[in-house]
This record gives sequence, structure tokens and C-alpha cells, in this order.
Amino acid sequence: MFFRIKIRLKKTLKQTLYPLLPKALLLLSMSSPALNAWSVENNYLVGRGIHDITGPAAEVGLMGYANPDQKSAGIHFRHWSRAYVIADPNTDKRVVFVSADAGALFQSVFQGVINKLGEKYGDTYTERNVILSATHTHAAAGGQSHYALYDITILGFIQQAYDAQVNGIVASIEKAHNDLKPGRILVNRGDLDNASYNRSIEAYNNNPSAEKNQYNSAIEKPMTVLKLLQGNNNEVGMISWFATHPNAMGKDIKLLSGDNKGHASYLFEKELKNSTYQGNNNFVAAFAISNAGDMSPNVNPDSEGRGPTSNRFENVRIIGERQYEKAVELYNTASEQLTGSIEFSHRYVDMSSTVVSGDFTDGSQKTTCVAALGESFAAGTEDGRGPDLFSEGTTQANPFFQFIGSMIVAPSQADLACHAPKAVLLAQGKTSPYPWSPEVLPLSLHKIGQLGILAVPAEFTIMSGRRLMGTVESVLGQQLDYTVVAGLSNAYSGYVTTKEEYDMQHYEGGSTHFGPWTLAAYQQSFYQLAAAMLPAGQTPAPGLNPVPFPAVEPIPRDLTGETINFQTGVVHDQAPIFKQIGDVVQNANASYQKGQSVVVKFWSGHPKNNLRTQGTFMEVQRWNGASWEVVATDNDWQTIYQWKRIDGFWGTSHAILTWNIPANAAVGTYRIRHYGDRKKPWSGNIVGYTGTSRNFTVY
Repeated sequence: MFFRIKIRLKKTLKQTLYPLLPKALLLLSMSSPALNAWSVENNYLVGRGIHDITGPAAEVGLMGYANPDQKSAGIHFRHWSRAYVIADPNTDKRVVFVSADAGALFQSVFQGVINKLGEKYGDTYTERNVILSATHTHAAAGGQSHYALYDITILGFIQQAYDAQVNGIVASIEKAHNDLKPGRILVNRGDLDNASYNRSIEAYNNNPSAEKNQYNSAIEKPMTVLKLLQGNNNEVGMISWFATHPNAMGKDIKLLSGDNKGHASYLFEKELKNSTYQGNNNFVAAFAISNAGDMSPNVNPDSEGRGPTSNRFENVRIIGERQYEKAVELYNTASEQLTGSIEFSHRYVDMSSTVVSGDFTDGSQKTTCVAALGESFAAGTEDGRGPDLFSEGTTQANPFFQFIGSMIVAPSQADLACHAPKAVLLAQGKTSPYPWSPEVLPLSLHKIGQLGILAVPAEFTIMSGRRLMGTVESVLGQQLDYTVVAGLSNAYSGYVTTKEEYDMQHYEGGSTHFGPWTLAAYQQSFYQLAAAMLPAGQTPAPGLNPVPFPAVEPIPRDLTGETINFQTGVVHDQAPIFKQIGDVVQNANASYQKGQSVVVKFWSGHPKNNLRTQGTFMEVQRWNGASWEVVATDNDWQTIYQWKRIDGFWGTSHAILTWNIPANAAVGTYRIRHYGDRKKPWSGNIVGYTGTSRNFTVY
């Protein structure tokens, strides 16, 4: 604990002194030209890239709430992969950080991306120096995992959804790679206290009082921001890490959306920096997730897990704006430059059978468990309740639920004892021929100057994340002034809580796959990863004695080709007799006032026929006196694209396009166009079509 307090004091001093640094440098530079040159030195190579990864916008289960009825039915706004490459020009060591609008970043996607990067760049980018982090939006199409647990409610593996993510992430990294130029990175940190609440407060309060008093808050307030510049102060990107869940959309809305973090990125990129999302010169702003396992944006828990209002879309907007505004403040006042080497340390660890030294537990050696979920997992969270049959805090197993779980796979008495006090519902780590969730997981630690990034393949509660950062800082405290947890990175394996939180068996504890000492196993592994970064001959303080990594590193299985799918594909698309796909069903009015909504409906084809990657299913166009210019697409906040099946046998469906006219819209003549693709009967050929509304006036 002493090391954590010492480091926090060091950071407090830096946060106090660094705002004065620019004035001090200005005064000193008057007599020292060399110092002035140093203050704007481009010490890294910096590149950024962005690419569309939006999945199927119809009839694919959303990843987040495990609600089989929540299937995609349109687009709120698109999903993106935001990539950054940071390289040391002297050593050519480099780190890739990607923040992807996804419910989870599955190991299958990580493997697919690494394989494609290897084909393009050899060993320049490998699993050792690449971080793929999901924002964890709960409004993204699922089906990308090779493990059954995450595909059950999706009805199997969806190749189209997988390809959209893998190819889009690779394309964004390729853009960042091609964009590498001399540059520098400024860092800043500040507190945001109105964009989250602790949805598992009883479990959090079971942590030691002295530890809670050290942070004096049941939410994780710090936001860390990186400001990326190229050349002579050319601003090209921003990365923010902040702990809150992107689940404000809730479990009933069926539109694809980046939720609050996606909206914050949109505000920074388009509203502030005028990005077009096309070409290669976009400003790229990632709002990445950190240790947000128990942090919810639904800050009014008494209102059916919603907040700040009862309107889901408003909540996305408000919480997104709060993150955006804080990030802009920190971005604009950033003055401390990241300087120093780029390093990385990586290891695959079998988290189902890790022996953990007593230095990281209660003093005695412990072992992690074969993966299992508890009955509290099925209860859901305060802001997303599961079936009434289950309750949080369950530590006494229900014989009926145990019987049902054992029909899938029966845990042994040793398994039950290992997971205690968890009431085991499903021992998914024991299924055959493969476990239903991964156990060999990628762990990595990355250093860019005085910033440490801890890439973890799970959702860490705030206190478990704090402890993990403290472990790394106890080893590298002299090298690091900032540490962040990059959650849901490179694989997904549920939650990680502290032992004290685990004992309470709320949702997060019930969802901690590898038993009560999971966090301790992570701490031991990251202690070793950090120690590997020390100079030769230097040993880490406080000189703990971790159980060494196995002599032979475990290899994660690749289940490509081993998955199944229970979804039917698109058979054909048709319009009713005497109609054509693209015809208007419900037209626009002749005129509208600003603030009103335009709703136009078309006979349509199935969105799975063409994801329209880097494109759109709709445009709002304005006549400028010479041509029609696009003022909004399906990626804009003011639009909604919905798809509705009318008759499955005949293949009829509607596309419903909504434009909520903003208050600052220009007066003039407008129209709405729908773009889609239809699958023809008999031939099965897919052909594009368009539909256009009447012209209407906005005044």
C-alpha cells in the first residue's frame, strides 16, 4: 500500500506543477534556444487511422445483455475502429492501440487481425505489441466469438459480423501505419464525477476501509487523455480512458450504436474537428474503456436502471457529452510531453490453473479454478436485471439450478470448493470438446514514455483495476507517472473483482470466471511482466516472490472452422405486387420547422445483403442551387435508420428513415435518399437500389 500512496503523491505534485510548466519554459527559452527546441521536439513517430466496422444491421443478436430478443433492427450511428501506431524512431519499437466500437473484443478477432497483419507486415505487428480494446457498447452485433458462451444468444458464429470487425480493424491499423510521421504526445489527467455511479456498491463497500479511504470515492473519477500531434503542431488524434459502461441504450432498443463513448467520439471528431470519416486525414478521437466493471452511466438507479433521464437516447447524449467536454478540457490544457522509451511485455497465461504466491493472496499459496459462472451472474445488474428467478448475493446453491447446469456439464466437488462462496450455475470451462469460454489468455503491459497501458482480457471493477495498477507501479514506479487499464483487450473472459467483492457474489463476482483468486493471479502475472521491463540486473521492489511463469508458454487454441450457426441467411427480397423495392411507402410532408422530425418509409432489401461499409443506408440531402449536397448520413446523431420485416415468406420489408431536424439546420429544400441492396429470387444475385423522398422545405 505504501508504494501506491507514494506514487499518488508523486502524481499530485506533477498535476500541481505541470500547469506552470509552459510559462516556465517560455521564460527560460528567452535565454536558452536549445530548451525551446526541446519543448516542441518530435520524439516519436505517430500515426492514426479510422475505419468502419459496423456489423449486420438486421436480425443478429446484440452483444451485451444476453437478451435473445434483442436483435439488430437498424442503425443509431455506425461503429468504428480507431487505431494509433506509436513508434520509437531510434529503436523502431512500436505499439498499436485500437479502440473498437464493439461489445467485446474476442480472442478469435484478435487472432484474425494478428494473422492478417503478419501477412502484410511480417513481424512488425504481433500479439506482443498490439492492443485491441473494445469500448464495450452493448448496442453492437455479436457473433464474432469462436467460443459458445458468447454465441448462444446470437444463435451461433456470424461470419459476416466477424469479417466486418477483423477487416475493419486491419484497415484502420493499415491507415495508421501509412500515416506515421514525426510527432509527439502530450498527456493530461483530471476528474469526471457525473458520468458514472457504482452499481455494485455493497460489494465495493466490502473492500478494506483503509483502501477505500485512500481513494475517497466509490467511482473511478480520473480521465486520462493523450493529445497526438504530428510535425509542427498538427493535431491528429486523441485517446481518452475513462471508467463508465456504454450501456445507456438499454436492453430493449435494437439499433446499432456506439452508445455514450461512440457519441463522445463523434462530437470530438465531427463537431469539433470536422472529420468526414472518409479518406485518410481524419482526426481520430477514441473514448476507450478502462476498469469500468462496476461503473454504470445510468446514474438514476431508481428509474429502472436509467439516468440521468427516462429517455435512453437522451442518456446516451448526456453521458457522451459529459465525457466529451472533460476530454476537450484536458486536451486543450495538456502540456506534459511523453518522453522515454517504448517497451512492451506479453505473455499467454492459463488462468484456469494458475498457482499464485501467498504474496498476492492472504499469505498462503492459492490456485485459480476452471471457469464457472455463478447464479448471481444470471441475476444481472442493478441497471440490467436478469430473470426474477435469480438474485444477486447468492452463495447457497439452488438444487434445481445445479441440476439444470449439470445437464450441460457437472462440476466436481473440487470445482465447487475452488469457486466457493460462488453458487456455481454453469462450469463452462469443463464442456467438451472445447470449453465454452477461453482459459489461455493474452496479458500485456505497454510503456510509452512515462505512460503504462495494462491490456487485460476482462472487465475489471474499479478496485481490482486500482490494485492491478498499484502492482505494476510498485515495480516501475520510477518509470511511470501514469497508468491506465485498457479493458476488454485482445480476448474476453468475463469480470474480475477483488476477493472481498467476490465474497459478496453480486453480478460481477458471479461473472468472475476463475474463482476468488482471479485478481491475485492477474497481479502476479503483471508483476512479472513489469519486472521483465527493468534494466538487466535490477530487481523489483518490494521484492515479492511470484510463482514463475511455466517454462513452456501455453498456446491459445484456434477454433476457426469449429463453430456452428443456427441462423438462416437472406433467401430473397421482394416488394408487393405492382410495387418495386425502393418505392416510397410513407413520404415526407411538404414542409417542416426546425426541431421537427421527418419520417420516410421505403420498400427495402435486407441489410445483410450489403453492410455498406464506409458507406450509408441513408442520406439527407439539401439543394444548394446547383446540386444536391449531403448534410447527414446514417452515422449522424440526428438520423435513425430502422429496418422492419413485413412478411418473411414473401421477403418484404421496410426501411424507415428518420431525420430529427437540428435547430441550426439551414433553411432550404431537402430530400431523403435510401440506399440498399436486394437479393433477387431464383438467381440469388444481389443488386443495389435507391429510393428518394419528395422534396420538402425546412424553414
